[in-house]
Amino acid sequence: MKYILKKFITLIITLLLISLLTFTAFSVIPGDAAAARLGTNATQEQIDALREEMGLNGPLPVRYVNWLGGVLHGDFGESYQYNDVTVASLLSDRLPVTLLLSVLALIIILVISIPLGIICARYSGKWLDTLINQLTQITMAVPAFFLGILLTYVFGLVLHWFQPGAFVQPTESFMGSVAYLIFPAVAVALPKIAMVVKFLRNSILSEVGKDYVRTAYSKGNKERRVLYVHVLRNALIPVITFIAMVIAEILAGSIIVEQVFSVPGMGRLLITSISSRDYPVVQAVVTYITAIVVTINFIVDVLYQFVDPRVKAE
Repeated sequence: MKYILKKFITLIITLLLISLLTFTAFSVIPGDAAAARLGTNATQEQIDALREEMGLNGPLPVRYVNWLGGVLHGDFGESYQYNDVTVASLLSDRLPVTLLLSVLALIIILVISIPLGIICARYSGKWLDTLINQLTQITMAVPAFFLGILLTYVFGLVLHWFQPGAFVQPTESFMGSVAYLIFPAVAVALPKIAMVVKFLRNSILSEVGKDYVRTAYSKGNKERRVLYVHVLRNALIPVITFIAMVIAEILAGSIIVEQVFSVPGMGRLLITSISSRDYPVVQAVVTYITAIVVTINFIVDVLYQFVDPRVKAE
């Protein structure tokens, strides 16, 4: 219980530091949000009046405390780009799309990488292991956005399996949305599959030579039982932590892939908001993404202790 409490306190402190750094960074970077909103023809008096209305003239600590108080109540303020539209409403429209894309990519990674990692370990040094290693090397070297371009060209423009840019919102057709997101999910997942396969393969091979494996064989257990009952459980322990890092990369990678496939998720919202200096939206998106990543790492840390009884709180 002390271990979980310690990790939870670390989670809260991390989130507070991230929110402070995010707010400060977008408050001190060059550029005037009021001037950008009014355009080049605005007078200085109009800009000053709008800055006062937007609350940009107050001291930085006061503005951060006010912003953080609103965030804790689910209020991120109003968008500068979309007049009279709250940031929370923009996030509620875009966040489910990005989360659905990330979940699909994670499912693809787990379903493909774990069996391939086991196969590579079982046939280590043989032609099948060599073939899979070569394929994973290639997919790991290709960026997700370039894979997205290839998938769009081959499956969208040549084979017509989907229509690029014709995304269907989950509220309109959940299965239609899933069918469209399969292709960007594959683009995000392929490089991560290669990483997990290599990590799991090496983890299994490092466990095979240990004493408990020889003991299991001496008791008359078959190779399959030793692998799946004894070795795999221990080999997956470090992989769980690695997968947490992969999830964070999925969220980051989906931002670029959303642009390639014209998916109206958090990534496109973030990029358009940065270009228009819509700082409340940018701060909210960055805070949401980092909060999800930090929370996932917290959950993995807690699960790690239950999976491996040797893990103790220091």
